[in-house]
Amino acid sequence: MYPTLTDFFKEVFGINIPLPIQTYGFFVALAFLTGIFFLARELKRKEKEGILQAITSKVKIGEPAKISAIILSAIGGFIIGFKLLEAVLHYSDFVNDPQTFILSLRGNFIGGIIGAGISGYLNWREKEKQKLDKPKWVDRTVYPHEMAGNLLIVAAIFGLLGAKIFHNLENLDEFMADPVGSLLSFSGLTFLGGLIVGTAAVLYYAKKHNIQSLALLDGAAPGLALAYGVGRMGCQISGDGCWGIPNPNPKPDWMSFLPDWMWSYNYPHNVINAGSKMVEDCSGHCYALDVPVFPTPFYETTMMVLIFIGLWVFRKKIKIPGVMFMLFITLAGFERFFIEKIRVNNEYQIFGYGITQAEIISSILIIIGIAGIILFYKKGHQINAWLNSKMKITEPEDPKK
Repeated sequence: MYPTLTDFFKEVFGINIPLPIQTYGFFVALAFLTGIFFLARELKRKEKEGILQAITSKVKIGEPAKISAIILSAIGGFIIGFKLLEAVLHYSDFVNDPQTFILSLRGNFIGGIIGAGISGYLNWREKEKQKLDKPKWVDRTVYPHEMAGNLLIVAAIFGLLGAKIFHNLENLDEFMADPVGSLLSFSGLTFLGGLIVGTAAVLYYAKKHNIQSLALLDGAAPGLALAYGVGRMGCQISGDGCWGIPNPNPKPDWMSFLPDWMWSYNYPHNVINAGSKMVEDCSGHCYALDVPVFPTPFYETTMMVLIFIGLWVFRKKIKIPGVMFMLFITLAGFERFFIEKIRVNNEYQIFGYGITQAEIISSILIIIGIAGIILFYKKGHQINAWLNSKMKITEPEDPKK
């Protein structure tokens, strides 16, 4: 296991490069970038095929810098400088516990003042370059794929928020014991919660900017599948606790050609220090599970990559809007429902039966997905025509008119 990138470089290349980057966080960031990369590709394709159109709106250019904008920019610069200079001057503290360092009130006021001055000045200078003697309204044309960066920010913020909320709902005992720590912790994320909240936020953004919602969801489906797989790689490589139930059984003969860890694994050097110490006199991440478990993150990565390949291969053949996304949530629902059978998770007791939050949500996703596929196949073109009729371009009025 490699809890941090420093551990990875040290083990694989034999070099010690102190980096304040946790492996799990690195793969979460990589997952978002992967998803948005394939979304942008799909949006471009749909634009070429005429499924998505450019959006035209009126914007005012040439205005001088506003005091409020400069102040907001300076505040952001102060926060960055406040933390950055302190991190540089006390790099070892930052590397040892970046999460606590970032979320604490610790910082350097000189760095904050320098950061505020630089940020405020750059904001003012940029506006000065664009300033006109007489500000004017112009038409601005933006293609949906050019909004991929904004979609990434929206999906990241609300996806992480949803993942954190659903995780805390599933682990109320941990949340009640330490509410602040649970909310601010970078660990403990539920993919299905992130999918639900992130999708809702992206749909709201799409509606505000007149992007055809079904085409957007269809375009996002393959990338979401691969992003989930990439994120689960972070769970596997860091050993964040999202593993399976104990599996002390010998490896089946039909798996004899595969490495032993694909059948059961004790996650040595896991990031949460679960199990027992591997060496008595040690510090840091030197724990391993007492009983090996199913490596479920690896299984999920494998299945989601296969789902991505399937969706990517058939994406051009599925012409009915909405079907691609419904197919994705159906397959993702089945994948998560069955993996829960060998995965460690908290259970709710309903009518005497134990069921996990993920099983409930994945069951709902399967039902919605199958029903959606049937509905869109029957009424897809009518629904798409209705949605297009609701799309309209909103242009700000020129106050001089």
